[in-house]
Amino acid sequence: MITLKGDYIYLRALEPEDLEFIHAIENDESVWEMSNTTTPYSKYLIKQYLEQAHKDIFEVKQLRLVISSYSHVALGMIDLFDFDFKNSRAGVGILVKNPTDRLKGVGKEALKLLVDYSFTHLGLHQLYCNISEDNEASLKLFTNQGFQNIGLKKEWIFSNGTYKNEYLFQLINN
Repeated sequence: MITLKGDYIYLRALEPEDLEFIHAIENDESVWEMSNTTTPYSKYLIKQYLEQAHKDIFEVKQLRLVISSYSHVALGMIDLFDFDFKNSRAGVGILVKNPTDRLKGVGKEALKLLVDYSFTHLGLHQLYCNISEDNEASLKLFTNQGFQNIGLKKEWIFSNGTYKNEYLFQLINN
């Protein structure tokens, strides 16, 4: 049985009812740096995206899941992106929407569930992520889940008038 349920949260597929939640996240300029976003998204475009969200990861090369509390409150999203079947790898992205929900184990549990699912059910060999040098919470989260810092991309991100370094992390399923 595929389980994406943790002790405090569960991961679920996107639903049409998530339109407002996703619209708020995608248009929050404070997180654009993480997603490499440069312009706002309309509700129309997000609605179109949600209509296609049922497609298989092997077809669209992405899996986006909502991080939900057991009281059915959407807390954030976690993604597999750049899914590469041939090389058995994918990138990971995670966002807990409200700062008040951060640093409480939500991201830790969501990441653990996604890693287990990726290795057990998707048969991936490795996962990777890119983390800005000043994103201390994500650096700690991925390091504590066993991801290893394998490289530094110098002056990789241009944000707020300056260039920032970005780390490349990798987790190999042994």
